[in-house]
Amino acid sequence: MSPDRPTNDRNIDLGPGKEFDLVRILLAEWGKAAQRIGDDAAVLDVPMGEHLVVTTDTSVEGIHFSRDWLNSFEIGYRATAASLSDLAAMAARPLGILIALTLPEGNKQEAREIATGIREGASAVLCPIVGGDLSSGKDLSLTITALGSASRPLARSGAKVGQRVYVTGRLGGPAAAVRAWRAGNEPTESDRARFANPVPRIEPAIGLAERGATSAIDISDGLMADVGHLAAASKVCIEIDAERIPRVDGVSALQAASSGEEYEIVVTAPEIDTGQFSEEFGLDLTEIGRVVAGTTGIVLMQGGERITTPPGFDHFRDK
Repeated sequence: MSPDRPTNDRNIDLGPGKEFDLVRILLAEWGKAAQRIGDDAAVLDVPMGEHLVVTTDTSVEGIHFSRDWLNSFEIGYRATAASLSDLAAMAARPLGILIALTLPEGNKQEAREIATGIREGASAVLCPIVGGDLSSGKDLSLTITALGSASRPLARSGAKVGQRVYVTGRLGGPAAAVRAWRAGNEPTESDRARFANPVPRIEPAIGLAERGATSAIDISDGLMADVGHLAAASKVCIEIDAERIPRVDGVSALQAASSGEEYEIVVTAPEIDTGQFSEEFGLDLTEIGRVVAGTTGIVLMQGGERITTPPGFDHFRDK
């Protein structure tokens, strides 16, 4: 450790000003989850022999969430979980997060509730809050930068012909919740929880890497859309069996195949003992397809026949 590096996790005292008053409110909510905040930049240690892994994810009101669907706590929690899920996709362990929060009208009570959600989302995977930025603006927006480390980060480009395709958890809940809200109904408690309180699969993803996974991605835009990214990066053909896609009750295979914002992990790997994995991590792991010889891309099969692949979510698709 460098002798010039801060030797404790205490936050630095802040000067006067309305912005810093609001920062003090956030720090009060974060408590010990916030470490060494107050300098111009964060200083982190990366374990010897590991690589620094960095990702940024933005959640914007009206695009990624609606206040009609989520409370302020859930908005903060969900934005944090989404960014940390990108670390999971790389089989990286969190070192810290930085939060850039744009808050309309500087609402102090809402700031407290969002801060609590951020703290709980980070604490769920033992991740400290190490800094960020605060500004006012028309729309609520949270940009979370997550930093982690991994000895062998998983990339999207490592899939090999002959490997199997696995996915964690059960799919379809978040999309089912959105369909209910858009129809003017309340989603089931379990579907709402899958949308509002996703769990970054940090430890399971690291466990998959240790079991020989060669490529990975987290499901944000939908299973088939994200598997398509694996196929493109690896320059392989990936065949998925729709009937094997694990899904929540009341959801069809095609709905599960296109459901976004799941934050489950898809990997390609040699054969994995799914029963042993599930017993160790308390999480289902299901084989859903194979990496096969053929034109680069994805193929969705059902009943032995090729079927049309449902589109995933794309923020910039023409409406």
